[in-house]
Amino acid sequence: MTPIATDSLLLGFADGRPITLPLKFGNRHGLVAGATGTGKTVSILRLVEGFAKAGVPVVIADVKGDVAGLGMPGTMNPKLQARLELLNLVTEGSAFAFAALPVAFWDLFGQHGHPLRTTLSEIGPTLLSRILELSDAQSGVLDIAFALADAEGLLLLDMDDLRAVLGFIGENRELISKRYGLVSSQSLAALARALLKFEQEGARSLLGEPALQLGDLMRTGADGLATVNVIAAESLVLKPRLYASFLLWLLSELFETLPEVGDLEKPKLIFVFDEAHLLFADCPPSLQQRIEQVVRLIRSKGVGVYFCTQSPSDIPDAVLAQLGHRIQHALRAFTPRDQKAVRVAAETFVPNPTLDTARVISELGVGEALVSTLQGGGQPSMVERTMMAPPGCRLGAITPEERASLRIQSGLAGKYDVPLDRDSASEMLERRAAELTGATVEPAAETKPAGKLNDFLWGSGRRQGAVEAMTTSAARTVGNQLGRQLLRGLLGGLMGGRR
Repeated sequence: MTPIATDSLLLGFADGRPITLPLKFGNRHGLVAGATGTGKTVSILRLVEGFAKAGVPVVIADVKGDVAGLGMPGTMNPKLQARLELLNLVTEGSAFAFAALPVAFWDLFGQHGHPLRTTLSEIGPTLLSRILELSDAQSGVLDIAFALADAEGLLLLDMDDLRAVLGFIGENRELISKRYGLVSSQSLAALARALLKFEQEGARSLLGEPALQLGDLMRTGADGLATVNVIAAESLVLKPRLYASFLLWLLSELFETLPEVGDLEKPKLIFVFDEAHLLFADCPPSLQQRIEQVVRLIRSKGVGVYFCTQSPSDIPDAVLAQLGHRIQHALRAFTPRDQKAVRVAAETFVPNPTLDTARVISELGVGEALVSTLQGGGQPSMVERTMMAPPGCRLGAITPEERASLRIQSGLAGKYDVPLDRDSASEMLERRAAELTGATVEPAAETKPAGKLNDFLWGSGRRQGAVEAMTTSAARTVGNQLGRQLLRGLLGGLMGGRR
C-alpha cells in the first residue's frame, strides 16, 4: 500500500492508491453530497475524525442525531471487517483504529447539550436587521435603539431589553426624533411585529447570558486531539430562520474576531453543516447573501466550511463555487430533473479519461464516492472512484446516559448551564419609571452602601458583577479592529457592546 502523508487526511482508496485531503488546504471548504443511504454520514465522520486527530477543532450540526457517536469508540461487525480487509486496513500499523474523540455537546434549547447563547449587543443592529428582514426605515429605528441604549447606559442582552428600549422610544418619540432622526409609529409597529415573529421561532433561547465564548469551540487537549463540538439540531432545523440566523451569527463572529492568517499548515477551525439544504431552503435572501459573503471571506481566517447535502444543486451557485474539495456519493436519476442534477454534478469535477463521471455517479455502491481534492499548488485533482475508509468512532446514535456522561466530561457544564440575569435595559427602565411615578422600588438584598457597591462590582449569588462582566466583555473584544466600542461607561451600567 502506498504510504500516507502525515500532513494529509486519508479519505479512502482508488485502485489501491490512498486518496487524501492535504491539511494545508483544509480551509478551502468542501462538499459531501449523495442520495439518502449512500454513505454521506460515514464520510463526514471520517472527515471530522481526521481533522480532530490532526489537532483541528470541529463544529458540526447534528441534524439526525447520528453524529454523537464521535464521542464513543466503534466496534467490529462483519460488514466493517469486510470493508477493512478490502482496503487493507486490518494490518498492524495501518491508518485505522477504534477510538473515541473528545466531544462537547451544545444545544440552542439546552436539552441535549450546553446552552448556546449570545446577546443582542454582540449581534448588533446590522446583522439583526438582516435576520429580521427590515426595511431601511425599520433598520434606522433599530440603529437608533442601539445608539440610545449606548447613550443612556442601557445594556442590551435579551429580547425583553430591546422591547423595553423600543417602548421607551415610543413614549418619547418626538424628543428622540429631534435628537436622533425621525422615528415613525409605523416603523416602530413593524419592528415590533418582526421581533414577535422572530421570538415565536425560538429567539428567546438564543438571546441571553452566559454568552458563548469562541475559545470554547477551539479547544485542543494535551494529547493533541481537538474537541469536536456537536450542535444538537434535530429541533433547530424545524425553525429555518433561527437555524440560519444562529449559524450566520457564529460565522460572522468568527470572521470579525479571528485575525487574517492566510493559508496555514492546518486550519484553525472546521465547520460541518449536515443536511445543508435545510439551511438554504427557506433562508431569507438577505441572510443567504450574508452567508455567501462570509463563506467567501472566512477562508483567510483559517476556517474551513464543509456542506453535506443530497445534491450539489441544493447549494447556491455562489457558495458552490467556493468549495474546493468534493466527495460525491451516488445520485439516483429517476426523473428528468434528477438526470439534470447528475449531469451538473459530473460537470463540477476535473475529468478523468478513464471514467464516465455522469454514468458512474448513478452506479456507485454504498460507501463509494467520486472524490476530488485540492493538491499541489491548490489545483483540484482529477476525479477518482474511491472506496471510502470508515471512521474509528461509533456509527450511529448514543444512549441518553452516554450523552449525559460525555456532557459532564466536557468541563463546560458549570460555565453555561446556569443562566445569568444581569441588570440590563428592561430592569433599569422599569426602575426609572417607578422612580418617576413615586412607586416603591424593590431594595437590593444588601441595604448598606458598601454592600451595594460590593455586589455591583463583584456580583451576588444571582447576578454577575460589573468587574466580571467588564473582564468578559474585554476578553471577547481584544484584537478586534472593526470599529467595536468597549466599556461605554462603567457607572452607566453598559459593560461592553458589539456594534
